[in-house]
Amino acid sequence: MNGYSQYKEKSIYSMSGPELLLLLFDEAIRRLTRAEMSLKEKNYKDFEDCIRRTTRIVRYLTDILNMDYPISRDLRRIYMYLVYDLGRVSAGRERQMEEIGRIRHILSELREGFEGASRKVNDMHIVTQREVRG
Repeated sequence: MNGYSQYKEKSIYSMSGPELLLLLFDEAIRRLTRAEMSLKEKNYKDFEDCIRRTTRIVRYLTDILNMDYPISRDLRRIYMYLVYDLGRVSAGRERQMEEIGRIRHILSELREGFEGASRKVNDMHIVTQREVRG
């Protein structure tokens, strides 16, 4: 393993849960963008690889849901729809090209929501010292 790979691996291991979640969304979005470009260039092998990797990420997001929370059921439905839609995109290629943008938009919206929630939770844990004067 070269130095860059070791650095990358260590930085991933040192990330918090929310940071890792955002990284997964970023990678899925990046892969969808690449899939769209590959499809335009008729590079079907790369297109299939990007769709397959995005599907694996979305399935992983489904697997790590904590079903003790009511919102998890809604997220699970969204993720399952995305997996279904990614399958349609893979099978339909050019006929389903516009779906790539829609899937990317959904993932981007979910990412923004998780990022906002993470910021809000982190803000709630900040304790500021206050002085009582008088």
